[in-house]
This record gives sequence, structure tokens and C-alpha cells, in this order.
Amino acid sequence: MHFELLANDPASHARAGVLHTAHGDIPTPVFMPVGTLGAVKAVHPRELKQDLDAPIMLSNTYHLYLRPGTEVLEHAGGLHRFNGWDRPILTDSGGFQVHSLSDIRKITDEGVKFQSHIDGSTHLFTPEKVMDIQRSLGADICMAFDECTPWPCEQAYAEKSIHMTHRWLDRCLARFDATEPKYGYEQALFPIVQGSTFPELRKRSSEYIAAKGAVGNAIGGLSVGEPEEEMYAMAELCCGILPMDRPRYLMGVGTPWNLLENMARGIDLFDCVMPTRNGRNGMLFTRSGIVNIKNKQWADDHGALDPGGHSWVDTAYSRAFVRHLFQSGEILGMQIASLHNLGFYLGLMREARARIMDGSFTTWKNALLPKLKQRN
Repeated sequence: MHFELLANDPASHARAGVLHTAHGDIPTPVFMPVGTLGAVKAVHPRELKQDLDAPIMLSNTYHLYLRPGTEVLEHAGGLHRFNGWDRPILTDSGGFQVHSLSDIRKITDEGVKFQSHIDGSTHLFTPEKVMDIQRSLGADICMAFDECTPWPCEQAYAEKSIHMTHRWLDRCLARFDATEPKYGYEQALFPIVQGSTFPELRKRSSEYIAAKGAVGNAIGGLSVGEPEEEMYAMAELCCGILPMDRPRYLMGVGTPWNLLENMARGIDLFDCVMPTRNGRNGMLFTRSGIVNIKNKQWADDHGALDPGGHSWVDTAYSRAFVRHLFQSGEILGMQIASLHNLGFYLGLMREARARIMDGSFTTWKNALLPKLKQRN
């Protein structure tokens, strides 16, 4: 696995590249659809591949460990064979999910003891166990086990947290280096920068992670409630320290404008549940702004869902019909909206990449951002 940097935008830190993996090449910048349990909600894998041409999917270690369990996945030959997805997969380590279980988990230096949200059973995630699970899943890109601090938090807590995250990273690396892939292809481990919104902590964490020489690096603990400008500032700070010749992944971000703004600061990989989660609730992202398809104004609008869209659903269905589906509680409405939003995100990434390649990214981005934020 290696990263090939192809172009830099002359007016920003945006860049275009290719991440080469055993399951195919990933053009960057890229948005990774979230398939938490091995499947993207309301989207068929065939549509994800053939219609949307998603180059990579993200799945979650915590959820797949609890159900169906690593034994089942090993018997299947790994997650790729289990779900039929033959392109790259990145697995989150479960650190964020454990963070969200604040009422039913306990963090110590050993790891995190938590109760399953499914049946209340007790489990212990250590850095070593999380590496073993991701080996069993067969992810192309495995994430280090970290603590995602809440926002806001005290600086003393954030500092204590990054030291633990760094100790856990060293244990992750030792375990990863001491084990082999189970299915005959290379897997890579990405460390994660933490430090909340404290510049000095982000600097120290970035330097620690950069020194590990990993194939790629991630920035975590952002998009957890902090103001957008603080997110951008922290991403820019981290990108200024993390190696230029390795991909940088900003975890859990975000809106279309968040993607473009962070891309301009040097980020290459993104993921977020927003396009599918918001789609299932009737929110559509378009080049001319956000559309709430449940609003009455679309009840008799028989124009295309999105004439400039990137998925077949955009011209196959009208806004009136999709609104009718939502008003009637028909599952098809959620499927159409999810496909539309993912198509929009993936299309936005492809256009941004082309703009970086031809040197027009910054002008294009600055003209597009106000339109993306409009509400219709």
C-alpha cells in the first residue's frame, strides 16, 4: 500500500493523489460512505459500486465485533467476502463508539470496559484486542485505538487523554507488527491525532504520530460540536505537521462545505453518516443548497429531483413523488434520498479532484460554498 501525490492546488493546500491498496486504487480526495455493519443503510452494494462508483467503504469494529462477531467473519473469509464488497474497506477502531457510551463504559490505561448496547453484556477493548479484531475483519486500512475526547473539555483532561492515546498507539503498533494478515493481502494501520481544540496539544500529538512513519495518518476528535472555524484551524495545524507524502484522513466530517474547506487545508480522506442519515430524514444536498423534500412547496413539483445530480435517481423521480413517499412513510423515499446524497458527495469529490488537477480548485470552491449553504 502506498500513496502517490499527483497535484497540488496553487492557491491552497488541497491536493490530488491515489492511494494504492490490495483491493484497488482510491483516487483522493475521497469521501467514504459509512457502512457501519458492513452495509450502507438503505443502499444496495451494487448501487454503491456500479451507480455511485464509491472507491472505498467504511465499517465499524465495535459494531461488527458485537454482531455478527469475529468468529463468523473469520469463517466467511473476512468482511470483503462476507458482504460481497470487493473494493477497499477502512474500519474505525471503535474508539468513537465507546466514547459515545459514556454511561456504560469505564476507561483505564489497560483499555475500555463497556456494556453492549445490544444485550448489556460486558466487554473489554484493549489496543491489542482491537488490532486482532481488525485483522479478523480483513480491513485494508485499520485504525488505531484512541480516546475521542468530548467538546468542550478541560485542557488537563485533553492532555491526559492524548498521552493515553499515544501509549495505546504504541501498543497497537507492536501488536500489528507482531501479527500477519489473515487473508493473504496487505493491511495498513493509521494512527490518530487527538488533542481537542487546544493548539499545543494538537501540535504535540501530530508530531508524535508523524514520527511513527505510518502509511497514512488520521485526525480525530473534531466535528464533535466545536465551532467550524475551530475545526478548520485544528485540521490546518495538523496538516502542517503530518507528512506531505502520506494521506491524511479527517474522521467523521461532515457537510459538503466542511469537506471543501478541510480539503483546502490538506485533508485527503473523509467519512460521515450525514448524507445517508440526513437523507433518511428528507434532507437533500444539492449544488444550489439544501432541500427539505418533506416541505409542502414540493407537493406539486414534477421536475426532476435534481437535474444536475450524479445518480440515476436524480432524473428518474420528481420532487413531488419523493415527497409523497416520505409523507406516506414509504421506505423507497429513504432509499432514493440516500442514493441522491451519496451521489452528490462522491460527485463533489470527483469534481474537486479535477479542479485540483487543473489548478482551479480555490476559485471554484469559493464560488460554490455560498450556494451549498442555502436552504430551499
